[in-house]
Amino acid sequence: MLKESSPTVRFLSSNGNKIREVQDILAPKGVKAIPVAQKIEEIQTDNVESLIRDKAIKAFEIIGRPLFVEHAGLYADALNDLPGGLTQVFWDKLEADKMSEIFKLLRNQSVTAKTHIGLIDGKTIRMFVGEIGGSFSDEPRGDRTFQWDCVFVPEGYSTTFAEMGSEKKNKISMRRIALDRLAEGLLHDK
Repeated sequence: MLKESSPTVRFLSSNGNKIREVQDILAPKGVKAIPVAQKIEEIQTDNVESLIRDKAIKAFEIIGRPLFVEHAGLYADALNDLPGGLTQVFWDKLEADKMSEIFKLLRNQSVTAKTHIGLIDGKTIRMFVGEIGGSFSDEPRGDRTFQWDCVFVPEGYSTTFAEMGSEKKNKISMRRIALDRLAEGLLHDK
């Protein structure tokens, strides 16, 4: 249960799945997350730190209040960490079936899922990163509505994030790790 003195943070997202995840993960930590549905044109780069900084600055200029932005991606070992910061571009072009088809051809299907968060207060941008190892599934499995959750199998599991369901995924995901670090930072600042 959130107390009235709980920290409140705005975050940029219009993705219903992501909004639920963020709120479900932060609420038990005592942090109230308020989504802001604002489209920001992201720079296309494999340098995720630059992408996050640019996105945070653009968002702050529009919103005018402290907030955080987030970017999640898949970093394939066999492809020198591609698609990385460009995961959304790959996903938009290939979608689930093509993505699995391409990645199952790789000898090494190891991949790291990372979430980068940039918290901006108007003066500084603080970064929080969460990552989890895993592999690509040979075919999409589970619900396909939350992007690449249906093709990512976390290390130590035989199911994709999509097959796990949100409760189990939210306990182990890269977003969970990054949001835990964000919550620690917010609660420390209080």
